[in-house]
Amino acid sequence: MSAEGGTKAIVAALAANLGIAVSKAVAFAFTGSSSMLAESIHSVADSGNQGLLLLGRKRSERDRTPQHPFGYGRERYFYAFVVAVVLFTVGAAFSLYEGYHKISHPEKVESPIWAFAVLIIAIGMESFSFRTAIQESNAIRGEQSWWAFIRRAKAPELPVVLLEDLAALIGLLLALFGVSMAVATGDGVWDGVGTVAIGLLLGAVATILAIETKSLLIGEGVDPEHERAIIEALESVDQVDHVIHIRTEYLGPDALLIAAKIAVNHDDTAADVARGIDAAEAKIRERFPEAKLIYLEPALDEASRAGVSVPDATAPESPTS
Repeated sequence: MSAEGGTKAIVAALAANLGIAVSKAVAFAFTGSSSMLAESIHSVADSGNQGLLLLGRKRSERDRTPQHPFGYGRERYFYAFVVAVVLFTVGAAFSLYEGYHKISHPEKVESPIWAFAVLIIAIGMESFSFRTAIQESNAIRGEQSWWAFIRRAKAPELPVVLLEDLAALIGLLLALFGVSMAVATGDGVWDGVGTVAIGLLLGAVATILAIETKSLLIGEGVDPEHERAIIEALESVDQVDHVIHIRTEYLGPDALLIAAKIAVNHDDTAADVARGIDAAEAKIRERFPEAKLIYLEPALDEASRAGVSVPDATAPESPTS
């Protein structure tokens, strides 16, 4: 559940994309290939992506204020959402438009050797960036599958960079295919086909990232197994009879809010309850260091005392609770 890591991957991707964008633009100037132009715009958009991710991390570190009492941790989610919706979508829309234009008005690819050279160099640079992102992700991914990691990660940067680099590599292969077919057949339509494929790829990645970052931006709680671990930590304290209900929410990748109503023993004094709450908070933070805010409400569980079954702590709370 660590929110650390990702900065090295972001910087590596930024450096790679800036170099690739320049080289692709040069290749487009010599070849006139729309696939190369689309890929150049893609790399420029990717560079902007990394800039926004770094900006989001920096702004999220600001201290809380009276207007934002829980801090600015969600700024990282906001900027990741902007990356998904704006830059990726703009890149996809431009590629689709340019591809349609090339298919409608095909042109011969000039000086293809430039395109091939730049694409091969770009594939090497993107592979380095992708490898860095994989290494950073493996440090915190644990036993999760890659898809589960992307779906469940609370820090948005690594999933964004991973999908971005993967899309870039596939896009480069599509551009290489389009240019190769255009040169081999002498038909510039293939160049447009490659460009449209790049646009569809970017649109798919944008959709996945938008869905995942929107969920984080709205507010996600811990996973069910982690919620059970929190309940177990609470109920392991002598003064806590059981957890009546619990709510969790990530205020940022490294700031977890936990609010729970706990049943305490009828005969415990206020001092006993206070010691129990302190012990429960300590146990939770030992297991979940990102639990920055913990609010525990002690209560006498009348239903339990009367012999009625105790409600599930993770079930939705009734309006009258």
